[in-house]
Parts: sequence; C-alpha cells; structure tokens
Amino acid sequence: MQVNILEAKTNLSNLVRLVETGREERIIIARYGKPVAKIVSYNDVPVSKRIGVAKGKLKSPDNLDQYNDEIAEMFEGAL
Repeated sequence: MQVNILEAKTNLSNLVRLVETGREERIIIARYGKPVAKIVSYNDVPVSKRIGVAKGKLKSPDNLDQYNDEIAEMFEGAL
C-alpha cells in the first residue's frame, strides 16, 4: 500500500494498526508520488498471533461466578 505524506499524517494511527495486525505487510509513504519512507512491523510476531499466549496457564476458582447475582443487584439502577 502506498499513501502520500498528507494522508499518512492524517491517518497515522490507522496505518500503524494495519501493519501491526498484519493486514498490510508494509506501507510506503510517498512525496509527489516518489517513495521516501515505509512503515513496517517492529516485532517479528504480529499482534494477532501473540494473543492467547497464556491460554491454559491460568486457573480460575470454581466459584468465580458465585456472587454475580448479588453484584448485579447492587448495581441495578446505578446507570
């Protein structure tokens, strides 16, 4: 993907997110149609593949939801 400098300035966060999530491998920034810079992922592993790294390593107590109804009653009408 190639964008001009004005578009890159306006949409920098979105462009970084595209690279970060792997939707774009790199984004070329051009001045007057000539490539001058590129945005690439800093990490070797895209964010989407890092999610879930602790899966199966954490345990929650069996009674975790024991007080859900009581807590819901406390907050009812609070909004």
